[in-house]
Amino acid sequence: MTLRKPPLREVHAERGAKFTEFGGWDMPVEFDSIRTEHTAVREAAGIFDVSHMGEIEVAGPDATTLMQRLTSNDVTELAVGDAQYAAITREDGVMIDDTVVYRLPDESTADGDGDDADDANTVPAYLFIPNAGHDTETHDRWVDHRDEWDLDCEVRNVTEDWAMFAVQGPEAPDLVADAVDADGPDVRDLSRFSATFAPFAGAECWVARTGYTGEDGFEILCPWEAAEDVWALFADDAAPCGLGARDTLRMEKGFLLSGQDFHPEDEPRTPYEADIGFVVDLDTEFVGRDALAEQAETGVEETFVGIELLDRGVPRHGYDVTDENGHVVGVVTSGTMSPTLDKPIALGYLPVGFTDPGTEVNVVVRAREKRAKVVTVPFE
Repeated sequence: MTLRKPPLREVHAERGAKFTEFGGWDMPVEFDSIRTEHTAVREAAGIFDVSHMGEIEVAGPDATTLMQRLTSNDVTELAVGDAQYAAITREDGVMIDDTVVYRLPDESTADGDGDDADDANTVPAYLFIPNAGHDTETHDRWVDHRDEWDLDCEVRNVTEDWAMFAVQGPEAPDLVADAVDADGPDVRDLSRFSATFAPFAGAECWVARTGYTGEDGFEILCPWEAAEDVWALFADDAAPCGLGARDTLRMEKGFLLSGQDFHPEDEPRTPYEADIGFVVDLDTEFVGRDALAEQAETGVEETFVGIELLDRGVPRHGYDVTDENGHVVGVVTSGTMSPTLDKPIALGYLPVGFTDPGTEVNVVVRAREKRAKVVTVPFE
C-alpha cells in the first residue's frame, strides 16, 4: 500500500529525519533523538508536523444535530472559537476514536435556513480532528448517518487541504505570537481549548491553544501549499520533533493513544473504562448513550491506570500485568522509559480492585516479573 505523505516530507528528509509508517502515513519519528526532542518540549519549545491527523468539516442547518448525535460531549455548549474533547462511540459505548471538535465561524448560505445561527443567512459550522488514518472512515460514518437521519448539512473531508503543526513547550506562546503576521491577533490571549483564525506568512490559518504533550502550546492548521513557509517561521527557535517524542510526552501525562490504548476490536474500551468519563454528557442523545448510561450506573470492572516499574526493565505494549500470585490481571497498552523522570512507566487497564495508588503489581518483561506499583497520572 502506498503511504500518504505530509506536505513537508522531503523537507524533513533533508533535515535528516528518520521516518516510520503511522496510520497509513510516512511520518518523521525523530530528527535528532527522542530524548533531545522530548527535553526541548519540556524545557523550551518543539514543533511537530502532525499533518497525518484528519480534518472533517460539517456545515449546514443540521450540522449541530449531526455533531451532537455522533460525539459524546455537548457541542451546543460551543461558541465560535471554542474547542471540545469528545469520544466517538458505537451503540455499545465502545470508542471508535477520540477527537477534538472546534466551532468554526458560521458559514453563509443563500437560502437563509440556519435555525440555530445568529444570522438568518448563516449556518453553523464545525471542524473536528479524527486520528491518523481515520479520516475516510469517519467521513463515511458522518455521511451515512446524515443520510439515514435525513439531516441537511455538508460533510467535507479536508485532511489534504490542511497541514497541521503543533508548537509545544513553555516558550511556545511567545514563539507563536511572534510568528503571527503584524496585522493578526495576539494568540496569547486565547485560553486553553479555544481557537481563532490568524495569518502566518501571509496564509490564513486556524490556530488553537491545544496539544498532546501536557505543555502549553498551539496547534496550527495552515493551507497545504503554505506548509513550508509556516514551518520555516519556527526553524530557528523550536526544535523539530517526531512522533517518538510525541509518544513519550503524551505517556508521561497519561494521554490515550487511539488504536493502542483503545481500539474497537483489539482493545474495546468505553470512555468510562478509559478514564475519560468527563467527555460523556448523558443529557445529550448520541450513538452509544444508552449503553454508557447503564455503565455509569453499574460501574466498570476495569479502568485505565498508570504503572511505575520499581525494578529495572522497560514495559512495552502487550506485556502482562500480574498480581502477587503470578496471575495475569491486566495488560500494558503503552510503556516507555520516561525521559523526564528517568524511570520506566506504563499505562494499561486493571480491575478496579487493583487501581488504588500504591497497589503492588508486576509487569512481565521478557518472561520475568518486574516489581511495579499503580500510580496516578500524570507521572511524577
